[in-house]
Amino acid sequence: MSTKLAPTTIGEGALEFDLSPAELRAILEEALLIIGPGARVLAIIPDKTRDDNTDLLFPFATEILSERNVAKFDALVAQGTHMPMTEAEKREKIGLSDGASLPGLGQIYDHQWNRPEELVTLGELSAERVSELTGGLINDAVTVNLNRLLAPGIYDTVLIFGATVPHEVAGFAGGAKYFFPGVAGPDLTHATHWLGALASIENVIGRIETPTRHMIEAAADFVPARIISINSVVTRDDSNRLRTHALFAGDFREAFRRAAEVSREVHIKYTGRKYKRVVALLDEHYDELWVGGKASYKLGGIIEEGGELIIYAPHLRAISETHGLLIEKYGYAPLDRVREMVALSTELQHNLAVAAHLAHVSYAGQRDETGRVVPRYRITMASALDEATCQRVNLGYMDYRKFRREDYESDPDTLVVERAGRDLYLVEPH
Repeated sequence: MSTKLAPTTIGEGALEFDLSPAELRAILEEALLIIGPGARVLAIIPDKTRDDNTDLLFPFATEILSERNVAKFDALVAQGTHMPMTEAEKREKIGLSDGASLPGLGQIYDHQWNRPEELVTLGELSAERVSELTGGLINDAVTVNLNRLLAPGIYDTVLIFGATVPHEVAGFAGGAKYFFPGVAGPDLTHATHWLGALASIENVIGRIETPTRHMIEAAADFVPARIISINSVVTRDDSNRLRTHALFAGDFREAFRRAAEVSREVHIKYTGRKYKRVVALLDEHYDELWVGGKASYKLGGIIEEGGELIIYAPHLRAISETHGLLIEKYGYAPLDRVREMVALSTELQHNLAVAAHLAHVSYAGQRDETGRVVPRYRITMASALDEATCQRVNLGYMDYRKFRREDYESDPDTLVVERAGRDLYLVEPH
């Protein structure tokens, strides 16, 4: 395990801030001062399902590192189990949509989580350590396997780019989460997702200290290179302009927590009540339910028992390109029922990230008059998914062409949410 010293954390941020490009560049420049000539640097960047300011920060970092005469600067996409981006999407993500080039930038690599030859084992979290980190929710040893680019001797510094927002598995995204599951192998990918489900979404999302966060940070200590975490907090205004409320860079524990404190102010909305119906106008970045499920994760806390969530998403075309067949085989269900399915299915036991997704989308359960566990609210899809697919996964169906926003806006028991899946809605503060 690494004993390297953590870099100093610098930066600034607050709910009311709107950091300029010059201010962002100055923070980056100071954070990267510890990288000297001849360094070999790997950037870990988000994929297209994340809306952030990588397209602004990455060119700044490339310029700064080029001036420092680093020997090598490559990038690795933290796509987790998502499908790879196209070359055009990668270029746009790092600020090269106009066809320009970045001096000193080498390769941009895809992460292939399910190909053993693309992974390296850096160590193991013992059963005792896992139990301690997770409060006894998981009691098995977990192998720390990551993309082989993170093996000893290839790079001496790793930069993590990414936005900090509430997240259903880790509490908040950012920091070590870009390793696990961002560029991890199946062991920690499945373990972290299932851990998030066992801890229950209601006790995890929007919380900084969670069992998953503690486990992924312990696993990140095995990374041999020095880690500089670059954590942004961003929103979009009505004109679609991206606003940066905060940027903290440095130690992956401290930079994340400072950003998460600002994210709590920026990304959590309090309604003071629950609604019979919530209409989620799904953010355009989510084109499959594997990520579009965030509408349920982030709105479930304000829906009444027996209520309804309508997800309006004409652009959502698939359950999941990677995991769709498994999800359609088992269907969405509350955690108690998913645990029963896992106990009876070796297939789900080997795909615990999928099992966790089944429970997360369903969000929470209640018992009906017969004592059977059923979803606390129903979910209706007004998307490009067909009715048969929705039925297979236990979701309702609505023809999106017949959806009329104005049918719901005047109802006092209905809340219509723009860009659903970005902000977390709660009735009152934790």
